Amino acid sequence: MNYKKEWLDYAKKFHGHICPYVALGVKASLLLLSKLNIKRASTEDTINENLLAIVECNNCFLDGVQIATGCTIGNNSLIYLDTGKNSLSIVRRSNFEGLRLYMDSDKVKSYFPKRGIELFDRVVKQRNANQEEIKEMSALWEETGYKMLEIDNSIFDIKPIKIKPIERAPIFDSLKCDNCSELVMSTKIIEQNGKHYCATCANISMPALIGRGIQTIQSLFLEV
Repeated sequence: MNYKKEWLDYAKKFHGHICPYVALGVKASLLLLSKLNIKRASTEDTINENLLAIVECNNCFLDGVQIATGCTIGNNSLIYLDTGKNSLSIVRRSNFEGLRLYMDSDKVKSYFPKRGIELFDRVVKQRNANQEEIKEMSALWEETGYKMLEIDNSIFDIKPIKIKPIERAPIFDSLKCDNCSELVMSTKIIEQNGKHYCATCANISMPALIGRGIQTIQSLFLEV
């Protein structure tokens, strides 16, 4: 059984489509796990956050990592560093040691078909494509994605690492916002004039992970 293909098939359901970078996220994850003699984060690992994946980009690569490693934002086993690098680190919490993988995008692009790059520019960069071009790119990118699983590992630079100890996710009480009455994690409550407010009702700027990375934005929601 081709386990890389199996995980990429599953990634398609999670990510919504197959593309080169989600495939490379799967490939990179399986490579590091193999070198660390780990199959995937187990039930115990995900409950206790024993295994940590550190990803430094918020593109399609990230979803491939979440699928293949079992370390996700939701189970607090995935750490996002906003460096803008196509990089993955996997470490054991027992000693905070592991491996860091960096992927050279210039080397990767040499494997992309010219037509795929042209379509990506129109569909994703310019947002100026018709439905036929979108369908063509989707099919070509899926075909390319499966090919990415088999390319040479020389596109990756892998080094041993040790990271600073990181606490396990603490559990906080919730407090009710005095304006909208919604429960809010106590550490996120804003106190104003003796009352408790959520960040939205307090109308303060807050960090948010959007397409360009972590940005500080003012109250996102509008009245309807």
